[in-house]
Amino acid sequence: MNDRIPDHRRLGRELGLFDTDPLIGAGLPYWLPDGAVVRHTLEEYIREAERLAGYRHVYSPALGKRELYEISGHWDHYSDDMYPPMKLGAEEVVLRPSLCPHHALIYRSRPHSYRELPLRIAELGGMHRAELSGVLGGLTRVRAIQLNDAHIFCTLDQAVEEARAALELIARAYADLGIEAVRHRLSLPGEGGKYVADPELWRRATELLRQVLDESGIRYEEAEGEAAFYGPKIDVQIADPAGRESTLSTVQIDFHQPARFDLRYIGADGARHRPVMVHRSIIGSVERAVAHLIEAHAGAFPAWLAPVQLVVLPVSEEQEERAAKVVREAVALGLRAELAGPAEGTLGARIRAARLVPYQAVIGAREAGAGRAAVRLRGGGRPGELPVPELLGRIADRVRARGTALWE
Repeated sequence: MNDRIPDHRRLGRELGLFDTDPLIGAGLPYWLPDGAVVRHTLEEYIREAERLAGYRHVYSPALGKRELYEISGHWDHYSDDMYPPMKLGAEEVVLRPSLCPHHALIYRSRPHSYRELPLRIAELGGMHRAELSGVLGGLTRVRAIQLNDAHIFCTLDQAVEEARAALELIARAYADLGIEAVRHRLSLPGEGGKYVADPELWRRATELLRQVLDESGIRYEEAEGEAAFYGPKIDVQIADPAGRESTLSTVQIDFHQPARFDLRYIGADGARHRPVMVHRSIIGSVERAVAHLIEAHAGAFPAWLAPVQLVVLPVSEEQEERAAKVVREAVALGLRAELAGPAEGTLGARIRAARLVPYQAVIGAREAGAGRAAVRLRGGGRPGELPVPELLGRIADRVRARGTALWE
């Protein structure tokens, strides 16, 4: 890739975010401390956004018996992308390629009334796909995936509104992350035996997803051959700096798996009814989301997501004690702050080394004596000198507000 085009693989290593090792294996990156901060912050953001939207979080294992995936249809339609079964005595277990069968079982584990619906179950869960070596790349195509996934069990009348609300969550997250969708795609089945053979299922689900897109006022394109094996989906497409497109977020309406797992709820009429299953992922896999964020921002993350949000720069050794106190005060406010003292080079060199940090606080003799700091923003902005409590309060407010703005 052209060095002038941000490449998350190069930047990830230069910035100490992630790396790989042949002894761990291809497509199995590990996260370094700064990368782990980005990942953790992103995961916590998604959990909180989902909590506020009425989701309940669960944990489920990354393994399941082969029989589970035979029931779900993954074994018949998706086994080429799955790892081979492992023998455990008389049983065969498989690394899961998807979370939806586990969530179907969680739903099925208790009886449900129509009064409980929609029931929104979310998980940031691990799954594994047997990607071929030739398609692996950095964080964008990996073999062990941490997926931001959720499944909404609802009535037929609720399905369109739940899918529309999921698209709103996606749009809000993109705004906070400072990224954009290049287009929305309605992914439909194509030729071949990869898809569940149930024309009525496909017709109903496709009609509902078209209604979701039309009522949301979203322009979209249709693409045959891009559907999941069990149903159509809305794909939210992103593009890297070189213009290469990929799917980050998805919304699906599924009639197949509720039938395969015989899911039920008791309706107002006292009879048993089949729920609809809405699959949705706000940021898709954490790995692909971080890869896109690295490239979209060229490593200069929004302040709320940055591994280090504030660097404090004493001009000389005489101000180091005061600068260290500012760092402690910032950390106490929940900010990620570090000290860059004279031992690390000249003031100019330290400022350049911290060029991707959103906020720099320079403290010389005058500022130290007055309890102030000279503020520098990433990109060159200089709001001037501020009392340290006011500066830290402003930064904390901006971090809480999320988004991409650094200063009011």
